[in-house]
Amino acid sequence: MTPISLQLWSVRTHAAADFTAMIAQVAKAGYDGVETAGYGNVDAATAAKAIADNGLKVSGMHVGIARLRTELTQVAVEAHALGSPHIICPFLPPALFTSASACQALGEELNEIGARIRGLGFSFHYHNHAHEIATVEGRPALDWLLDAAEPRNLGCQLDVYWSHVGGKPPADYIREQGRRIRLLHIKDEAELGSGPVEFPPIFAAAATIGAVEWHIVEVEKYNHDPLESVRLSLETLRKWTAS
Repeated sequence: MTPISLQLWSVRTHAAADFTAMIAQVAKAGYDGVETAGYGNVDAATAAKAIADNGLKVSGMHVGIARLRTELTQVAVEAHALGSPHIICPFLPPALFTSASACQALGEELNEIGARIRGLGFSFHYHNHAHEIATVEGRPALDWLLDAAEPRNLGCQLDVYWSHVGGKPPADYIREQGRRIRLLHIKDEAELGSGPVEFPPIFAAAATIGAVEWHIVEVEKYNHDPLESVRLSLETLRKWTAS
């Protein structure tokens, strides 16, 4: 069974108040791991200790493009301390995706960053939102970006909700990108099962490819306290994947 991680952006208010207490609650909810998005009110070393002390693994790190451009050595130090095999660029602004050539230029830059990351012993991925799924000169912008990079230097962390919102069925994207998708963001309008995403075809496509290492839950809109929302989402996902 694919292990399940929580993207900690989902509980960022709790992380900012008390990262260590938040991690204990995430472990108590039953998650196998976490995907970091900064370290709340602690530093990387303290975050790594809290995660390990609670028996969790780090499935990956979201790291902004500014740090990837200027602090890559320090990012690698943090990834090593956390035991994270994957480093993910979580966002590039919509204004950058203006043409096929602009998208390709972004892909070329990410390819160069990814080659450096691979040389440091980690893998590199790009995480989509809806604007990368929008059509640019006849193709999704994300296609232009990914095609400009070598798969060994840049994977695709597909966010299934944003793919849906962008107009591309996530299951289709999984089949098209194949083994390039090793990290799958499992997300819906709010808690899992609360919105428009149709999950069975997604899980079927991922199972057919057989490359997904982690299912990563992310919740950005809440019907409850964020910690309760992520607990309920995990409960729902385990029911879906057990059947």
